[in-house]
Amino acid sequence: MNISTRFAVAIHILTLIDSNKEGRSTSEWIAGSVNTNPVVIRRITGMLSKAGLVDVRPGIAGARLTRKTEEVTLLQIYKAVNAVEANSLFSVHEHPNPACPVGRNIAGAIVPVFSLAQHAMEKVLQEVTLAQIVESIPADGS
Repeated sequence: MNISTRFAVAIHILTLIDSNKEGRSTSEWIAGSVNTNPVVIRRITGMLSKAGLVDVRPGIAGARLTRKTEEVTLLQIYKAVNAVEANSLFSVHEHPNPACPVGRNIAGAIVPVFSLAQHAMEKVLQEVTLAQIVESIPADGS
């Protein structure tokens, strides 16, 4: 199972909004950069707004960041867009054969490892800020 692309799109949206401080970051404009439908952008921007990461006001075109990029971690973005449910990044196949000693015990053997792996990934995401992403984008876009 892949992490939802909402996570990457959300990072793209926030980075783009930050790069356009003087302009209006409309869903149509953002959609052009992401190369998707503005409805997708509005849905994800709504999730980011609910998490307090962007401000979007009805009737006023555009979105703006509510925090400095140094204050936003990738983990906050990841959680805001429900990239995966808690402890469900890795799934265990359903209904293994209970008559088989491996089938009966495989989930108990691998679920704790999967949980540790997800926590390790989330720890890395907590250490990376949106500012670091913004700074890694060349100013001329190349």
